[in-house]
Amino acid sequence: MNRKIFQIVVMVLMPGLVFNFCSLKKMAMNTLADTLAAPDGGTVFTGDNDPELVGDALPFAIKMYETIMASIPRHRGLRLRTGSIYIMYANAFLQTPADLLSDKEYKKQEFLMKRAKNLYLRGRDILLEALEQKYPGFIENLNRKKYDQALGPVKKEDVPFLYWSAAGWLGAFAIDPFDMKLGLTVPRAAAMMDRALLLDECFGKGAIHEFYVLYYGSMPDYMGGDFKKTRLHFQKAVEQSGGQSSTAYLSLATSVSVKEQNVNEFKMLLGKVLSIDPDADPDNRLINILNQRKARWLLDHIDDFFLLENGNEEDDL
Repeated sequence: MNRKIFQIVVMVLMPGLVFNFCSLKKMAMNTLADTLAAPDGGTVFTGDNDPELVGDALPFAIKMYETIMASIPRHRGLRLRTGSIYIMYANAFLQTPADLLSDKEYKKQEFLMKRAKNLYLRGRDILLEALEQKYPGFIENLNRKKYDQALGPVKKEDVPFLYWSAAGWLGAFAIDPFDMKLGLTVPRAAAMMDRALLLDECFGKGAIHEFYVLYYGSMPDYMGGDFKKTRLHFQKAVEQSGGQSSTAYLSLATSVSVKEQNVNEFKMLLGKVLSIDPDADPDNRLINILNQRKARWLLDHIDDFFLLENGNEEDDL
């Protein structure tokens, strides 16, 4: 084959070779993303019994997911996994450890809280973008408080995106309630969670009800706080989880029990947290272990939350 003919052949075949290479690369990326986003993929983290191992591994996992997502930004499963892990990491390995620090460590606490707020919002935005991709105009309608237009088309299959977006949104506000700009947007997150509850009340074995226990129990009255609603959602969360989720007990104790200065209820609820066998729910083993750590710390520091008079509180329940 002479040189001229060879050049012609290369010119003819090269576009096809490049196209095939790109197609193969995209196919490989999608296959990897499908594997990472598989329903049982998250239990690699949530089912672990070593919080430190998971805490050390998650930052690398998150950045790997983001790297892949940059190549296939419309992969919904990977976007859900990435956004939700950002939010889980912010809660379990930044905000919670910060809550347990002493007043003397306020600088470290402030640093961890700022990181948690940032990652809550980063996760939220990744998930909101998935909803925008599926329902163009979703974010604009949400921002303009046109909740019917934004949320009306959303289906049951989208509930995980609604749940985690709202959880990240409200998690960030809970850390910094003096951020008035963020506070003005809270009703948007509440509207998303309301829609999630309507579409799939039993999502995550009571996860939405667990959210509302903390939401209604922690918010001031003028922002929708309501202890009656808190207790109603608490009962539903316990029922739907079969009593195997410690989150509802912990949330009621740290919100309503403290605000009402009901020390006996506080002890009883934390006792429930400690009585749960983490291995009874393998998929959520990690969160139960972490909640039990926090429950022990709260009981050890009960004087920080209640005005106790020696001899006036019951020792045993």
